Amino acid sequence: MRVFLIAGEPSGDRLGGALMAGLRTLLDDGLHFEGVGGPQMAAHGLHSLFPMEELSVMGLAEILPKYFELKRRIAQTAEAVIAAKPDVLITIDSPDFCLRVARLVKARSDIRTVHYVAPTVWAWRPGRARKMARVIDQALALFPFEPPYMQAAGMECDFVGHPVVAETVPSQADAAAFRAQYGLGDAPLMLVLPGSRRGEVGRLAAPFGDALRLFMADRPEWRIVVPAAAPVVDLVQEAARNWPGAPILIDPREMRAEDAAQAKRGAFAAAEIALAASGTVSLELAAARTPMVIAYRFNTLTWHIIKRMMRVDTATLVNLVSDTRVVPERFGPECRGDLIDQALRAVIADPEAQEAAMALTMDRLGLGGEAPGLRAARAVLDGLAQ
Repeated sequence: MRVFLIAGEPSGDRLGGALMAGLRTLLDDGLHFEGVGGPQMAAHGLHSLFPMEELSVMGLAEILPKYFELKRRIAQTAEAVIAAKPDVLITIDSPDFCLRVARLVKARSDIRTVHYVAPTVWAWRPGRARKMARVIDQALALFPFEPPYMQAAGMECDFVGHPVVAETVPSQADAAAFRAQYGLGDAPLMLVLPGSRRGEVGRLAAPFGDALRLFMADRPEWRIVVPAAAPVVDLVQEAARNWPGAPILIDPREMRAEDAAQAKRGAFAAAEIALAASGTVSLELAAARTPMVIAYRFNTLTWHIIKRMMRVDTATLVNLVSDTRVVPERFGPECRGDLIDQALRAVIADPEAQEAAMALTMDRLGLGGEAPGLRAARAVLDGLAQ
């Protein structure tokens, strides 16, 4: 069986790696992988057509300067798919790139197409589902409320669970080991997670720093822990130099992968609260039962466009999955130090307020069930068999 996969950023690479592992579990041999991916997919036998990092672009305004290079990569990737004649093309997230490739492939072949991660049509741009149905045969959804939107547009769609439920849940033993390793004693800890893309770290460094200075002005005993993503460690390190609380930077480049993961789990378990960029990290925090405040600052043009198109009143995944609004958000113009500080103080005053929503979120995402990568693999094979 020949499978062509495309992932455009680290989260997609993780999904792709788990899906490839699931396919190897269900099919003992005869699997051949091609496509575009990162280290997780490479570990399962993928030789990337070009570096995946070229596709890690977020935001409408951010894409424009790279438009012509992305267009060239789209054409190159589509040609590679058609030449490979795979049994299935699996595109993973990154819809601005992946769906354009799928469109070119469908125009010249009958190759079955699967898109992993249903687009957030429930949040904005609902017409995307109908457009997607023209080039995608089957969608794989991370959230249980998504399949009806895709099916209504004319696609097969399977809820396969979110990968966060397959990760090791941080424990109190992890927390104790982390505190001991960094000599933290009983000091209260705040996690600061300013994102994994250079643009978002650049936009969030200043308001996050302002919020920390206000929060810690009357809390000098608090310590700051910053688990940095490898692609942005240098930017985060530079920003943290101006933050109070003698920030502890967890630099994954200086550790073995398993040690970096262990340190991150320990930090999540040990923290009293987290200040984080918007994204999947809110689900990681929910898995660790770490109360949180979510903030995000967009490019000005991107913000004005998104604000006009939003169909929901929250963008935080814990709020959406649990159908609550208990996690405070500070987005766009509200992503300011004083307003973030107010939210942090409110959460510290009542840290239990988010507990039920975090537990419900994990339950609805499939905690305790079959691994999402295996479920995704089975859904792909079932679709091919129909």
